[in-house]
Amino acid sequence: MLSVVALLLASYLALRLVLPLRCAWPLRVVLAALIYGLALHHRIVARFAGSMASPELPKLVIAALGTGFVALLLTALLVLLLDLATLASWALRRRRALSALRARWLRPGAAALALLLSLYGTWQAMVVPQVRQVEIAIADLPPAFEGYRLLQLTDIHTSRLLTGDWVAEVVARANAQRPDLIVITGDLVDGSVHARRDDVRPLADLRAPDGVIAITGNHEYYGQYRAWMDAFAALGMTVLENAHLRIARGDAALTIAGVTDPVAERYGMPKPDAAAALAGADPDAPVILLDHRPREARGHAARGVALQLSGHTHGGHIIGMDRVIARANGGFVSGLYPVDGMQLYVSNGAGLWPGFATRIGVPSEITLITLRRAAD
Repeated sequence: MLSVVALLLASYLALRLVLPLRCAWPLRVVLAALIYGLALHHRIVARFAGSMASPELPKLVIAALGTGFVALLLTALLVLLLDLATLASWALRRRRALSALRARWLRPGAAALALLLSLYGTWQAMVVPQVRQVEIAIADLPPAFEGYRLLQLTDIHTSRLLTGDWVAEVVARANAQRPDLIVITGDLVDGSVHARRDDVRPLADLRAPDGVIAITGNHEYYGQYRAWMDAFAALGMTVLENAHLRIARGDAALTIAGVTDPVAERYGMPKPDAAAALAGADPDAPVILLDHRPREARGHAARGVALQLSGHTHGGHIIGMDRVIARANGGFVSGLYPVDGMQLYVSNGAGLWPGFATRIGVPSEITLITLRRAAD
C-alpha cells in the first residue's frame, strides 16, 4: 500500500514539478527516474538487500533513502496545496494571487523546503531519546506502590540505522533513572537474530530491582520470532505472551500482564488474548497491561485493567499526520488518555522502523512513569 501511494505521488510530481522544468530533457529524465526510484525503494531494497522490515544496508545509505522518500512525500503535499490554491484563485478570479502562485521558482522552492524538513526529520529520528516524566494516578493503588517508578521503552527498532552504540546510550539513559521496573512494549528489533545479535547485546545491561518485562510488537514476527524469544530470555528479559506475573511489596501486589500482537495469527502464533493474560490474576491487585497497539484500550478497560501501556504509533511521526495515525489506532496516538476508568499511555517510542525514519515535531522518548494513588 505504501509503495502504491508513493508511486502515485511520484507520478504527480513528475507531471507537475519535473516536466515543467526549463532544462535539458536528459536531466528531466534523470530527475523523474530518481523520484520513481525513491518511491519504490522499499521494494527494490527488499529484492536485493534484506527486507522491507529490515534493510541490510549501511547506515548512511538507509538515512539517505529515508530522507529522500520523506522529501518526496512532503514535496507532493506542498505542490498539491499550491495547485489547489492556484485552482481556487483561478475560480475566484484573483489575478494577483494567481500570478504569484504561478511563479517559476515556487514549486522547486517547495521541493527545497521539503528536503530541509526531511533532513531535520531524519536527524530527529536518530537522536538518543530524552526522558519524559509522567505521573499517572491509579484507583486503589496500594500504599506500598505509591511513587513506584516504572520505565517504559517501546519501538526501539534495533537495525542497521539504530545500531548497538545507539542502543547502549538508550540503556544508559534508562538505567540512570533508577526505575523499580522496566517494561518494553514491543518492536525491539528489525531483522534476524544473526543480523542484530551484536546490536541488541546492550539490552542485557538494563537494570531494575523488579526486572525487565517485555512483550512482542508486530516487527518481532517479521524475523525469526521463536529465535528472538530465546534471545530476549538470554538478555535477561521476561517476555509475556498472553500471560501475567505478580510484583509484591509485602502483602500488596501489582499484576503486570502482556498480550501478543495481532499480526501473530498470520504467522501461526497465538493472537492477543487479554482473557488468557489475566486468567488467575489476583483480583485485589491493580492490573498494568502491556499491549503494543493501543486500539483495544476500551475492551481492556472493560476487563478492569487499571493502566495500559502501548507504543506502535511512533506518536504519528509528523505533526498533522498524527491525526491519520490515530484513526488507525482507535483514536489514540500519543500521551495519556482516560479510557472508561482506565488510564492509557501511548509512548512516542525510542526509535523508528528504518523504512520511514522521520520525526518532525514528534520527539522520541524514554518514558519514566511514577504511579500515584488516585484521589477517592
